[in-house]
Order: sequence, then structure tokens, then C-alpha cells
Amino acid sequence: MTTWQAPGTGFYPGQQGPYPYPQQNPGYPPPQEGYPYPQQTPGYPPPYTGGNPPPPPGPGFIPPPYGEAPPPVNPEFGGVPPTTHSGMYGSGYAEDPMQDEIKGFEFNDKTIRNGFIRKVYSILMCQLIITFGMISIFVYVESTKLWVRQHTELFWVAFAVTFVLLICMTCCTSVRRKAPMNFVFLFLFTLAEGFLLSVAASTYDSKEVMAAVGITAAVCLGLTLFAFQTKIDFTGMHTVLFVAVLVLIIFGIVASFWGGKIVNLVYAALGALIFSLYLIYDTQMMIGGKHKYSISPEEYIFAALSLYLDVINIFLYILTIIGASRD
Repeated sequence: MTTWQAPGTGFYPGQQGPYPYPQQNPGYPPPQEGYPYPQQTPGYPPPYTGGNPPPPPGPGFIPPPYGEAPPPVNPEFGGVPPTTHSGMYGSGYAEDPMQDEIKGFEFNDKTIRNGFIRKVYSILMCQLIITFGMISIFVYVESTKLWVRQHTELFWVAFAVTFVLLICMTCCTSVRRKAPMNFVFLFLFTLAEGFLLSVAASTYDSKEVMAAVGITAAVCLGLTLFAFQTKIDFTGMHTVLFVAVLVLIIFGIVASFWGGKIVNLVYAALGALIFSLYLIYDTQMMIGGKHKYSISPEEYIFAALSLYLDVINIFLYILTIIGASRD
């Protein structure tokens, strides 16, 4: 008979001599009658059948609790243990580990997009309030109207400032993304553009200007609601719209030399139609989601600038139609 001794110095059952295992885990296994390993898991370790003993457990080895085996892994999901409930992949399979992450991403993306839309429309409303406030001053205050007519050089200064600021915000990403510089540039552009529109509107009667403002508001509201609800994707029409604007510019240059009442009406009607399509296009680019192309939420200044240019161009062409239709 062999007797149990301290770990690492005793005898393996059926073998005479010192216990061959190294002292990798001192104090383990605890003394137990008949076998050096505690019989916590049936069939483990395997019974000794003679010859060399089985390899020792690794450092820090802790056998599983009694009656439990290590949970099996599912290689389909990268070794994630299966859940005990029946998931979408069948009974005994784990839910897709990326499912919750994807759901969270979609929720976050939708929240970010909604916040982006609110920010864009807030900026746009501030721009329109400033612009139409300046137009009202130039239309209803006679002294301001006379002062502007006496200083025509201010018109060309404002035109140059508008052109430079527009190029900077359109072509320079750092300008339109870095706050507060982007808000400063946008505010200066709105003031310069509002001055240009005010000078142009001061040549019309106040009733015509207010009629153009009302028609523009109704048209823009209807087009915005249409862009939100329609299933037609206008974001892929950028090439067609660019060609249409190019044709409109050439037609405007020709009409400036051989102009007339009919030519002006046709030109203004085409301009209002093209920029109405641009308003739908820019609105869907801002919405994103189901559309083919979308604007990054970081480009809220660029989105507000695009919508602002669409609205004021529609206003100018509608005002031109009203002016050309008068005696």
C-alpha cells in the first residue's frame, strides 16, 4: 500500500517512488483518500492505467465546480458562449453579439441626424430674419433708399465681400467647420447678401416685395414638406442640376443684351424652377437616411448656406416675375 504524502513528495497510485509532478501550484490538490485529485467532475482526471502519469495542470489551474463543465463555445460568433434562451438564430445559439451594438449605432445616428437638422434650420431662420429685416428697412424707409442710391459703390463692395466669403466657406473645410470662425464668416456673408437683396428690392414697390416674400415662403414650405415625404431620391441629380444652372447663366448673359418682357419672364421662370429643384436636392442631402447621398453632420454651416442661397434665389426670381409682369 502507498500512502499519501505532501504534494510533490507522495506516491502516485500504482507507482513506487516520489510523485513526479513539479511544484507548480503549492498546496494543491488538498489531501484526499485514494486519489491525489478531488473527484469534483466525474471522469476527470482520467484513471491511471500504468505507464507515465498524465501531464500536470498549468499554473493556477482550478477545476470547474462540481457537476458543471466548461460552457461550450460557438465558433460562429467568435467563441461567444451560447445563451440559455432561444434567440433569432435558433435554440441554444447566442444572439448576434453585434446586434445590440448595431441597434445602438442606428439610434445614435438618428439622434445625431435629427439634432443636425434642427441646428441647420435654426441657423437658416436666423439668416432669413436678418435678411428680410434689412429688406424691410430699405423698402419702407425712404431716407435709407435715397442714401443707397447716392452711394452705388457700396453695392459693388458688398458684391465683392459676398463672393470672397462664399468661396472661403465653400472651398475651405477648416473655415466652415471650425467654430466660432464659421459663424463669423456666415454672419458677415448674411449681412453682405442681405445688403445686396435690399438694394435690389428697393427698386420695386413695397407691395410687390411683400407679395414676393409671401409667395417665396409658401413655395419653400411646400417644397420642404415634399422633400421630407417623397420617395423620389433627388440626391443623384447633381449633374443635371449643374448643367441646368450653367444653361441658365448663359441664357441670362444673352438675355442681358437682347432682353425684353417675354425674355425676362422666361428667364425668371426657369431660374425659379431650377432653384426649387435645388431646394429639394439640398433638403434631402441634409435629411440623409434612405437617400443615396447625404451631408455630414459636421457640415451644418454648409447645409444652412446651401438652403439660404436656394431661398434667396427663389425670392429674387419670383420678384423678377412680379416686376416683369407689371406695366
